[in-house]
Amino acid sequence: MKYTLIFFAAVAAALFAVIQFFPGVSIPWQQLTGGASTDTETVDRQLQVPEGFRVELFADDVDNARWLAVTRRGDLLVSQPRRGQVSLLRADGNGDGRADHRRVLIDGLSRPHGLFLHEDWLYIAESNAVGRVPFDHSDGRLAGSYRKIVTGLADSGNHWTKTIAMGPDGWVYLTSGSSCNVCIEEDPRRATMMRFRPDGSDFEIFATGLRNAVGFDWSPKNGALYATDNGRDWLGDDFPPCELNRVKEGGFYGWPYANGDRVPDPDLGVGAGPAVQQKIADSIPPVHDFPAHNAPLGITFLRSPAQPARYRDAALVALHGSWNRSVKDGYKVVSLHWDKQGNIHQRDFLRGFLGENREQVYGRPVAIAEDAGGNIFISDDYAGAIYRVASGGDRQRAAAATNGQAPVQAPRKPLAIDSGAARRGEELYRRYGCAKCHAEQIPLRGLSKRYSLQTLADYFDTPTPPMPNYGFSGTEKRALAHYLMSLEAGISSSIDQLPASG
Repeated sequence: MKYTLIFFAAVAAALFAVIQFFPGVSIPWQQLTGGASTDTETVDRQLQVPEGFRVELFADDVDNARWLAVTRRGDLLVSQPRRGQVSLLRADGNGDGRADHRRVLIDGLSRPHGLFLHEDWLYIAESNAVGRVPFDHSDGRLAGSYRKIVTGLADSGNHWTKTIAMGPDGWVYLTSGSSCNVCIEEDPRRATMMRFRPDGSDFEIFATGLRNAVGFDWSPKNGALYATDNGRDWLGDDFPPCELNRVKEGGFYGWPYANGDRVPDPDLGVGAGPAVQQKIADSIPPVHDFPAHNAPLGITFLRSPAQPARYRDAALVALHGSWNRSVKDGYKVVSLHWDKQGNIHQRDFLRGFLGENREQVYGRPVAIAEDAGGNIFISDDYAGAIYRVASGGDRQRAAAATNGQAPVQAPRKPLAIDSGAARRGEELYRRYGCAKCHAEQIPLRGLSKRYSLQTLADYFDTPTPPMPNYGFSGTEKRALAHYLMSLEAGISSSIDQLPASG
């Protein structure tokens, strides 16, 4: 902690020095000190969504929350580069609008950023490598060892984040930003989009000239690949634009020789020789401009039929917000809509992260993920939060959709205790000496009023201290839940006579 504070102090001092000599800087300082946070009251007061949607705070304790992925069960995976970990947020099963609990899924990584799930694998893009690990969707646990399949990626200088996604063609796509504001890169893999096979083989560069293409996704309408790209700094408040590019194999997108629609860069394009001028002329311009320094990051096309008709096939883009600008701008999520002629129209979708005075910052959106039920999750690395946006209905329906289930209004059914599982649970209870605490100090009462068998089993992933996390498997969690419920039901003494219920 001491050295962390020293580091932040040094960064703050350096940035203060920059501000003294360079105009056009307005930095959200709490991003650097880690002091930002949010709460339900702030979300309710500040954040606004279009009519027909609602927004709520899904989690507020996810430091440096960056990329997102949704499991088949409806749980949410979140990368946290600053902590070197990926966390799992359990789906909202009780309808209160919040993640049921959070736990670290894997740690000890090198600034993990991008991630996605494919079949029974979790892929993670670290700053210098890509790895994968078997993943059990049923209980949200790793089912094997993490192994790196691509190594040796450069992560020095600026824009060290790596983003990955599985394309519809079965290739894994990977982006790597530039090492600088504007320069000729020594490593040909910087400022590019690359791709490789799911096992890491056949690695190749797919497109170049992308200064910092953090987010990308494929249109569900025509399969086209679109990527956001952050324009360079120190050319004024309003130039160059940030970009949305339609990325094609072998395409060159201008950086570092040109900005926006083939405008020669004053450092490396203006007055350059014929070879560079030809590169600029042959470069592919963006299909849509975002305002300068808005820093577009995540982009996700909405695919769920639960979305209102006007948003189906639209793309949501997270504008992280400016720092290299006299007055702050961005700090919101926008929606992009393609008309019949292929023109793109931008609208505000989630706003209010920037105060009316254009100084106060309440959050900086990063990534966007949509689950099968149409719930939209948005990460915020400034406030360490995850927001959930849903259309229509009430919280209970949203929670049921998150779990891929229809809401149940019927009274809770009697517990169906599995005698075999309960016997195994009793063995665990005795093996770990649970009675030492629970017999007298912390008696277990009212479990059936607060938990189902499944949610009690899930509780053991992140138990309340002083109970330790024993790392139970899915089978062990189920067994212990059945045993504890049998104790409460007063049937443990006759458990041998109970029929096994599957």
